[in-house]
Amino acid sequence: MSAVPRATDFAPLPRRFFARGAVAVARDLMGRVLVHQTRAGLCAGIIVEAEAYDESDPASHCYNGPTARNRTMYGPPGHLYVYRSYGVHWCCNVVTGGAGVGAAVLLRAVEPIAGLPIMQRRRFDGADGPLRDLARGPGRLCAAMGITRDHDGVDTTEPPLWIGRTPGRFSRPTLRTTPRIGISKAVSRPWRFCVAGSPFVSGPKRLR
Repeated sequence: MSAVPRATDFAPLPRRFFARGAVAVARDLMGRVLVHQTRAGLCAGIIVEAEAYDESDPASHCYNGPTARNRTMYGPPGHLYVYRSYGVHWCCNVVTGGAGVGAAVLLRAVEPIAGLPIMQRRRFDGADGPLRDLARGPGRLCAAMGITRDHDGVDTTEPPLWIGRTPGRFSRPTLRTTPRIGISKAVSRPWRFCVAGSPFVSGPKRLR
């Protein structure tokens, strides 16, 4: 990969990657790259933390069936499902499985590798905030990457907002599997995955 990352460094993953169960996709997203090409410039981050949710899961938005809010989760795999958390933060998920199946993976954290000045402006109003805090947590991730409700339904298998293949230095990340964070139902399911030891992972230190 070049010293200054370019959009062409991150070939989009094919739709078949996402046309699987949410747990398998969440695990295999570790080390992949979330990329957003905007008017402000290119932003990219290595995915280091994600959680799986599906319609068998009491903690999932689709547990009680389709609604106006969650309809994107039942669409084609590889599209973004974006929702507002607690009326404050945007959170983005990538839809998995097949059309008509309610399942998605919440993207919880990325390690920023391109567009850091842009992310700094979005997150800290241009101040020099801590690099590890730019996109550590789902709300921070969306703010840093410029993702809002307007991106609900966007196809992540093609630009301008896509998930790309892994750069060489992240080809074989060491993973941790843990219970999910910040939920009150199905808390024991080991459906959270993260890159072990990464300082960019959110949540308690014991779960990194």
